[in-house]
Amino acid sequence: MSAAVGGTAVGTAAAAAAHRAGTVAEQANAAGPASVAQSSEFDSARFTLHSQGAEGRVWEGRFLGRPAIVKQRFNKKYRHPQLDAKLTVSRLKQEVRSIMRARKLGVHTPVLYLVDHATACIYMERVEGHSLKTLLHKNSLGDTELDALLVEVGRNIARLHDGGLVHGDLTTSNMMLRQADNQLVLIDFGLSYNSTNPEDKGVDLYVLERAFASAHAEAGAAMFDKVLEAYRRASKQWSATLNRFAEVRMRGRKRQMVG
Repeated sequence: MSAAVGGTAVGTAAAAAAHRAGTVAEQANAAGPASVAQSSEFDSARFTLHSQGAEGRVWEGRFLGRPAIVKQRFNKKYRHPQLDAKLTVSRLKQEVRSIMRARKLGVHTPVLYLVDHATACIYMERVEGHSLKTLLHKNSLGDTELDALLVEVGRNIARLHDGGLVHGDLTTSNMMLRQADNQLVLIDFGLSYNSTNPEDKGVDLYVLERAFASAHAEAGAAMFDKVLEAYRRASKQWSATLNRFAEVRMRGRKRQMVG
């Protein structure tokens, strides 16, 4: 069964550090993740590599007995070490703040357990379930279930945008259906940022439209239309955003025509 992303910290040293930081899940829900400064070396031997991208690695395992994810950002060797460290910490903090802000806006996200600035790692809940992309490819949902899920996608994006938060990487791979309660969970806020600009929100929607079109063939357009209608009904700022979205879409089509 697939999961959002994963990481685990086991063993005496990791457990002791987590205890000092107070990083159990219940505290993370109430007050946000702990922030600690430990060794600058990440102990990858304790984890299983889940995936790797341009910005970092995702590890999976267990943290204090719970299924968990560790998202580790890379050092960029082409940058000056001091600049690289500053940018890495800044982006780490932005991702954590975005996840916490999304939760406050009513959007389900993974629970944060621990933030380790020294190793540029975020420890978080492993979401047990399947991505929307997987569910659509496997035709795992009936028509009624699918329609309800697409409506939830639109509503959740509206909550983010009305709250001044742009996800930055809205794809069906970054939307999980949690098995325990069938709740939609948004993941991977690594490219997120704060913005009230309708242009930024329009680009966010355009990224999702392209994701539906590229990953889900002919059915993708109809599914995205349902997402967009739910967004329009849920957002208080839909007019300016959808006007800009139409402009962004037009620019994108012109670029495709030019090649």
